[in-house]
Amino acid sequence: MKLRKLLLTGSVMALSWMSASAFAAVSAEEAAKLGKELTPVGAERAGNGGAIPEWTGGLTEIPAGYKNDGKYVNPFPDDKPLFIITHKNAEQYKENLTPGQLALLAKYPDTYKIPVYQTRRTASFPQKVYDIAKQNATTVELAAGGNGLVNYQESFPFPILSGDDNTKGLQVIWNHIGRYVGDAIERTIVQVTPLPNGSYSPVRFKEEIVSQPALTDFNPNEERNILYYFKQAIVSPARLAGNVLLVHETINQVEEPRMAWIYNSGQRRVRRAPQVAYDGPGTAADGMRTSDNFDMFNGAPDRYNWKLLGKKEIYIPYNSYELSSPKYKYDDIVKPGHLNQDLTRYELHRVWVVEATLKEGQRHVYGKRVFYVDEDTWQAAEIDHYDGRGELWRVAEGHTINYYDAKVNRLTVETLYDLLSGRYLALGLTNEEQPGTIRFGTKRSKADFTPAALRQAGVR
Repeated sequence: MKLRKLLLTGSVMALSWMSASAFAAVSAEEAAKLGKELTPVGAERAGNGGAIPEWTGGLTEIPAGYKNDGKYVNPFPDDKPLFIITHKNAEQYKENLTPGQLALLAKYPDTYKIPVYQTRRTASFPQKVYDIAKQNATTVELAAGGNGLVNYQESFPFPILSGDDNTKGLQVIWNHIGRYVGDAIERTIVQVTPLPNGSYSPVRFKEEIVSQPALTDFNPNEERNILYYFKQAIVSPARLAGNVLLVHETINQVEEPRMAWIYNSGQRRVRRAPQVAYDGPGTAADGMRTSDNFDMFNGAPDRYNWKLLGKKEIYIPYNSYELSSPKYKYDDIVKPGHLNQDLTRYELHRVWVVEATLKEGQRHVYGKRVFYVDEDTWQAAEIDHYDGRGELWRVAEGHTINYYDAKVNRLTVETLYDLLSGRYLALGLTNEEQPGTIRFGTKRSKADFTPAALRQAGVR
């Protein structure tokens, strides 16, 4: 992976709401803990003396039977649930559940369940990611207002949190936004938005996500405020096929807002798409998610106040290989109200808990969000979304796996449950897709991510 620094122009001196120590990088002495008592990306290496084991390097070997075809073999095929949490016994386990999980258990008392398995700390990343994270610990700072990063290199910007709880809360969110998910990936995935009775029409996307340094014509002397390039083409159904979304994801989106374009195949026109941000509608989502619900959360954090509430042990989706197995059809997975929970896997992990409350004078359909971010991957695993009245409205769950051929830990399926309508969205399904439709290390140039390239991508 080529390295680059994104030196944003926002002056740190303008960060009036923080003290100087609040946004400073940690000392070399603190950073020396990485790879020792802390994992190389900042989690506690030690276990909890019970269900959570010590981190010993994560999953580093490719399981037997994997054919290098993007159909990931379950490395733990013999694992069985240790116990299953249902509405009937939820009270016994409520200290390790989120309000959103408890609400789902209550709403679907006969079908929603949480099968709990042995905790396996499988998170692992390439050595270069660990090396950059250690550099970031001593150099990366929040930009003015907390809406960008200074001296950022790829990988996790804040492996060690510092400052007050507001600063730390923002750092956790930036670790999620800027976490390592591979240099370049191409994938074909399916999104569904079932009706309460379980009926659904799949929407198939072809996506490309490439970090700027992974471009074949990357020039470090022409650095820009770009975190990654994203292109999403709708493959089916026919009525939507050919529509394409292009995003240049900026790091400081207040100083330089996200640049987005949409190609409409019916009109054969490329248009700027400023609505692809915040609570703008998600692509082909039938109103079931906002733009910033994608990847659990993305985009500028400037509309919220952030506060770290601490760290907890929570049962979160993890090692969800069965949920992405080609053994199952989409009909086996998509059920009324929620996914087929028999195919899910939850484990006890330590998570950072961050509360986001809407700033006075700002608008968003979510008045508050509470994030539960896995310490080993900095991936948001659960997010509870509250409406403007303070009522719990939507519950997001991120089912992750270790893509062990690339040492990438990322979502395989993300869900967003609407407690009011009884509907939900599931994004990332690949079970029925052809082998090879998930590929890491794809080669792309800047020309592939220009508005002019959208017309070619949208040809039916």
